[in-house]
Amino acid sequence: MRIALGTVQFGLDYGIANQSGQVTRSVARQMLQLAAAEGIDTLDTAINYGESESCLGEIGTEGFRIVTKLPAVSSDCCDIAGWINDQVSASLSRLGSRSLYGLLLHRSDQLLGSEGRAIYDALQGLKASGLVEKIGVSIYDPHELDLLIPKFHFDLVQAPFNLVDRRLSESGWLSRLKLEGVEIHTRSAFLQGLLLMQQEAIPSKFAQWSGLLSKWHTWLSDNQVSVVQACLAFPLAFSEIDRVVIGADSVAQLEQIIAATKLAVPVTFPDLCCSDENLINPSRWIHL
Repeated sequence: MRIALGTVQFGLDYGIANQSGQVTRSVARQMLQLAAAEGIDTLDTAINYGESESCLGEIGTEGFRIVTKLPAVSSDCCDIAGWINDQVSASLSRLGSRSLYGLLLHRSDQLLGSEGRAIYDALQGLKASGLVEKIGVSIYDPHELDLLIPKFHFDLVQAPFNLVDRRLSESGWLSRLKLEGVEIHTRSAFLQGLLLMQQEAIPSKFAQWSGLLSKWHTWLSDNQVSVVQACLAFPLAFSEIDRVVIGADSVAQLEQIIAATKLAVPVTFPDLCCSDENLINPSRWIHL
């Protein structure tokens, strides 16, 4: 299955539409059991996702490929390779794992700074040692790749991609990465939950995009398609995408997501494409 299970909810209270809070250990265990039974083989986490790695380690991740992310390297770090190796060692300890499938930088722009080569060489060293199978970056804007790809080779790139934020495809990077043999994971299929919300429940700060959101809900009603089904069908329609990372707040929600991936939907999606960073980048929502 091309779905990967995002586990930020295992460590943090995350998402604008999240009404359940952080997932409990018991629920997380049930979710992993369901994921394994349905053929989901990849877990996405990060060192900065609160208790996520520790939760996964307590539950057990045997049979899953784990992708985690490094936080930013401190500007006063004197031994970059040592610091990165220590971070990965601690991550593996929390996860109870001998190795990682993927290790991504959460701050790809650091590769373009004075210590960029040292950071990249440290990642390559971890790959050479067998502790990490694939190295790469988690990006927020595909244009980050314009500067990165000419200087560095990545095995894995993760980027946002959904019905509203189509930059990865429209920039040409989706096809280019695939041609270069890079594994592609996309996230934010639900735009951090905004696309899942009932129209009347959408916070007033999104009023400036009411036309776009109204168009979305009208299309759903006219086509009799569930919101989860449509949101997932869009990225899954792109064969270049290897995994679509999704998070869930409960077993029932994960069951709904899995069921939605198995259903056919109309091939003509509504044109919701938007380039306004204040909408497509959830980190900016706090300032709206």
